[in-house]
Amino acid sequence: MSCRFRMSRSLFLRIMHVVENHDDYFVQKRNAANILGLSCLQKVTAAFRMLTNGVAANATDEYVCIGESTAIESLRKFVKAIVEVFEDEYLRSPNQNDTARLLVIGDERVFSGMLGSIDCMYWKWKNCLTTFHGMYLATFGSQQLS
Repeated sequence: MSCRFRMSRSLFLRIMHVVENHDDYFVQKRNAANILGLSCLQKVTAAFRMLTNGVAANATDEYVCIGESTAIESLRKFVKAIVEVFEDEYLRSPNQNDTARLLVIGDERVFSGMLGSIDCMYWKWKNCLTTFHGMYLATFGSQQLS
């Protein structure tokens, strides 16, 4: 079974442009022989593939046409740029307003009290594939929930 997780093109391009504007490493340049180097698209795509799909750095050469050492360097610089650019907005602990907003959203989606908990295995998932039925069960006291 193969799963593909995609993000919208506009979100990908927004992230790519922010990273390119933040770090000169991602700007496509010409070398001493006047040959164009790798594009920002290639470097960011390689970084995303390694982060999201767990693709090995040497496997990015087949898909993105980028060498292993460059893929590793791109990933390192990509992560650093993301943290530097988005840390204050997205990579911080929630404040009181964020917490209140998230609690309201949780209540609307019948996940009240779930703020801060990634472990939701005790919830009943009605849309779970039948092949995975019963794979994740948790026990609470003497009661088993599925």
